[in-house]
Amino acid sequence: MPVQRSLFGKPVPAMVPRRMAVLLATIAVFAVITLVFTLPNSIPSGPSLGRFTDHKYTLPKLPKHIPSPSILNPFRQAAHPPPVQKNSTSGESKWFSNWNWLSPFSSSVTLDENRSLLPMLIPRTPIYTYYDHTVEKDAGLKEAQNELLLTWRRAWWAQGFKPIILSPAEAMNNPLYVELQTKNLNPQLKVDMSRWLAWENMGSGILCNYLVLPMGGQEDPLLTFMRNGKYIKLTRYAGLEGGIFVGSSAAITAAVKEALGNKERLKTATDFIGTINEEADEDSKTFDVDPNHESIAFYSNKTVTEKYPKIAQEIIASPAKGLLTLNKLINSHSHSTWQKRFPKGISVLKPCPEHMSSAVAPAKKLGDFLAMCPESPMPASCPPNLPKCTPCVSSTPMVVATPENYKNTSTLFTIGTVPHPFTMAVLTAFRDNIDVRWIRRESERDPWLAKITQVLLGTGVSGAPRVIKFKEAVASEHGRYHSLWVTPEKELPHDLDWAFGFSIPRNATDTGKSETPVPGPERRPKPEADLKDGPVASPEDMKKEQELLTRAVEFGRARSEQEEKLRGAIEAWNLADTEAWRFARAFLARSRVERLKWEEEEKSYAGGAGSERATSEGWGRWGDK
Repeated sequence: MPVQRSLFGKPVPAMVPRRMAVLLATIAVFAVITLVFTLPNSIPSGPSLGRFTDHKYTLPKLPKHIPSPSILNPFRQAAHPPPVQKNSTSGESKWFSNWNWLSPFSSSVTLDENRSLLPMLIPRTPIYTYYDHTVEKDAGLKEAQNELLLTWRRAWWAQGFKPIILSPAEAMNNPLYVELQTKNLNPQLKVDMSRWLAWENMGSGILCNYLVLPMGGQEDPLLTFMRNGKYIKLTRYAGLEGGIFVGSSAAITAAVKEALGNKERLKTATDFIGTINEEADEDSKTFDVDPNHESIAFYSNKTVTEKYPKIAQEIIASPAKGLLTLNKLINSHSHSTWQKRFPKGISVLKPCPEHMSSAVAPAKKLGDFLAMCPESPMPASCPPNLPKCTPCVSSTPMVVATPENYKNTSTLFTIGTVPHPFTMAVLTAFRDNIDVRWIRRESERDPWLAKITQVLLGTGVSGAPRVIKFKEAVASEHGRYHSLWVTPEKELPHDLDWAFGFSIPRNATDTGKSETPVPGPERRPKPEADLKDGPVASPEDMKKEQELLTRAVEFGRARSEQEEKLRGAIEAWNLADTEAWRFARAFLARSRVERLKWEEEEKSYAGGAGSERATSEGWGRWGDK
């Protein structure tokens, strides 16, 4: 039974709920009308507010349009985007280099959703070598020397330098070349003097033999000093003979003039150093001799004879074949030196690992190749600058793990595969028929970036700070030498040798031959607890993953109007993941454009020596072969 209400002993009639709602709405409307029409009239006239004007106080006048720098401001005035920079496009990748590259979202600066904001390109310090391509040589010998020059260029480029090959053309362009021709010199000295004239013609920088290579990390103090490009004194390095010099333009010119003016020493000297008086006072010495050069390896005739007699004998018997063998030895030493820099191994990121095996397969294959012991004519040998190294064949094999999270440590090399949000969605959902409803109601926001930065930032952090951490991992001074970031929608670049500074092994198959011992999976130690491998998909799941990945690649190439809307929806729902994908793609593309532009400029000099010969061998998809 309903309860009967009473007031002063008299029953109160019950009110129907609908009538109550109408009553309350009427009261509310009446109250609003009363306030609107009666409140202005209730303000008294007179100087109640005029006292502010009496004391010369003025109320601030607000502008009609309040400007806001926020990109989220819907009333923001239209602005022209920054001018498009030269060489800032490669395929679908577009970028804009700016000091403000750590802005979470590039479009706030570029005003272009498809143009990524990248750090400014760091100027590369030139490092010169001298090669006389005009001398008549056997075709095999010329090809072997070209391979050595290519190895030299690749190693110094990976260290952040700009390797340039000089020739007699630069020497003849020097005004002092005429004076050199008037002197009767030892042929060996004349070549060395021509080398110095070519260097002096170019100005300051580094001059070295093309058998001098960097064998150390990018953080090495000597390599860091050389990259800075600021040299006060003309410096040579004890024990490296005339292998490498650094100096300013004025110091180089002074040294060349001193050498050409020393008539007595020119009669007996066989190299440039022999023409310099090094017995002078400390303050007036031409050269500053530095004994510290642990990160520089010089494969001189003397060093090869003493440390690698097998190769020295082969060079004597067949110069072309011997130099190719020496080139293979240098490459193996560079590879082993790189491996020693990362004792914790290689981390191939695999976030949300249940169905990401196919997407990260190329990166995993690259990691396996990098962890291999390089093929070497002398497997137990060490670089000249590291006589007490541990050869790869006798050391603990390099670990290759597939953890979910990124770890910022200098002892671990990271290979990250950054998927487009659509690729991530179809793989994690394990279906290709996703729609806007599924994106909005069932998918998580920015799942890839949230997972890889979970160790760095934890949970409950928005996408903006995660994007900043990711950009630092990709493009900071530390990050670009300790990681490589690719996208699964495109094949891995075929020229990754230039990023590492050595030729990466391309053949991991068993041919049945007895080769240099290579650590297999059974010999490799288990990864640490924080570098656990993710689950590996079954053959059936791998087949479906590959189909979904193919669908994602096709979706990225050509889209119908409906698919275009779907792409816009998934990118808007995953702003941070989209920014990370575009940033990684653009950073890798710009690195390639920078190198190709440099190669295009250099191929016109020194007869194109040191160029990379065209080959039919391609990388293809790393995981397919």
